[in-house]
Amino acid sequence: MPSDHLHATVSALKNGLTSLPLGSAMDNTETWQHQFLQSGDPSLQDIARELGNLQSLLTSGALSATAIGNSLTMLGNQTSQISAQAADDVKKPLVELADLLRRHGSDLLAHAAKSKK
Repeated sequence: MPSDHLHATVSALKNGLTSLPLGSAMDNTETWQHQFLQSGDPSLQDIARELGNLQSLLTSGALSATAIGNSLTMLGNQTSQISAQAADDVKKPLVELADLLRRHGSDLLAHAAKSKK
C-alpha cells in the first residue's frame, strides 16, 4: 500500500468533502480501486467494490446524501478492519482515514435526515 498516496488521501479528506474537486476524487478512488482489485486480498477487493459503488453514486447525476453517507461509512468501517493487520508505517494513517470516512459519512447522513424534516 503506497504510503504517499495514503497520506495524500488523508490530507485531502481533512479539508472536507466539498474541498475536493469531483475529478480529483474520482482519480483518487480509481487509483485505490485498481490497486485493491489487483491485490488478491479479499478484504481489499471488498473495499474496491465499495469504491466502485461510491464512484457510481458520485457520477449518477442525482447525488443522494444518504447513499453517499452510507458508502463513506462502509468504506470507513472496511478501512478500520484492514488497519488492524497493516504494517506499522501505514497503520496510523489508515486509522485516521477510517475515522475521516466515517465522520464524513455520518455528517452526510445527519444532513440527509435534517433535509427530510
